[in-house]
Amino acid sequence: MLSLKKYPVILAIESSCDDTAVSIMKGDVVLSNIIGIQQVHNYYGGVVPELASRSHQKEIVPLIHQAIMLSNINKIDAIAFTRGPGLIGSLLVGSSFAKSLAIAWDIPIISVHHIQAHILAHFIRNELNSTPKFPFLCLTVSGGHTQIVQVDDYFKMTLLGKTIDDSVGEAFDKAAKILGLGYPGGIWIDRYAQKGKYQKFLFSKPQIKNLDFSFSGFKTQFLYFIRKKLQYDSNFIRNNIHDICASVQSTLVNILFDKVSQAIYKTGIFRIALSGGVSANSGLRRKFLQASNEKNWKLHLLPLEYTTDNAAMIAMTAKIKYIKGIFDNINITPTAICDWDNI
Repeated sequence: MLSLKKYPVILAIESSCDDTAVSIMKGDVVLSNIIGIQQVHNYYGGVVPELASRSHQKEIVPLIHQAIMLSNINKIDAIAFTRGPGLIGSLLVGSSFAKSLAIAWDIPIISVHHIQAHILAHFIRNELNSTPKFPFLCLTVSGGHTQIVQVDDYFKMTLLGKTIDDSVGEAFDKAAKILGLGYPGGIWIDRYAQKGKYQKFLFSKPQIKNLDFSFSGFKTQFLYFIRKKLQYDSNFIRNNIHDICASVQSTLVNILFDKVSQAIYKTGIFRIALSGGVSANSGLRRKFLQASNEKNWKLHLLPLEYTTDNAAMIAMTAKIKYIKGIFDNINITPTAICDWDNI
């Protein structure tokens, strides 16, 4: 029978989208956390799935080698990988390599739900914040997901609200593309917003029932707004870039904040966590920090390196599974659409 260690050493691979990430963790301490960012997609203004999977194949071996060298360990107890959701070609690269290592090293394999991992990244030992106590609400926001999740336990999570169309990350990227900024767009919107007036241009917010989100309407509204302004002033974007970005950021942040506020009122849970790439947005963090001080919420923010897709969050989730004795058969396959029943 497999001997379960309290502090297992986990090698984790994250390849759900366009970044190849490898991490090695002992217990809840990160020994190495490497992220290979694929620059090729910047040219296209978005992720090209075929190019992403090919880049994963090219980068995964040197990144694993680098992670092992940096961690200074000589024995690994289990291999973890992202099962989904994500791009199926990218997921196949990570899962196939993970299974190959598990067979070669004769160690167990653990599959991880990508969104669950974003949430459980809050349990990685770090100096920024204490780990959340159950139950808590987690706003998970990224280029592919916008969700409010009630977390009652590591493996008991309830989806309270989700986007019915586009994610907030897509809204940031679309706005940036319309403005002629770089990809990923959220970073550029945030940078220019620092010097802008947040109430200079007003955009309507969608009236969506319950705790769900919608961002497709904002994207269309913003496109028509810019087109109309450019008809009268060809230099409108150049002359107002800071105020435009500040207004976009303020609108999207307020949409997220309002829904979380509703979730707090509905559940009575005042412990809040933010996760996912968009949780690195300075405007979003500032809004929730201010509210937590005024309303006495307990807010949990991740270090920036654990907000975007990374393998440390995969390792953290796998560590919890390892201790509970939850392992996968070598025949496990990735899935592009991974629902909460697959946690």
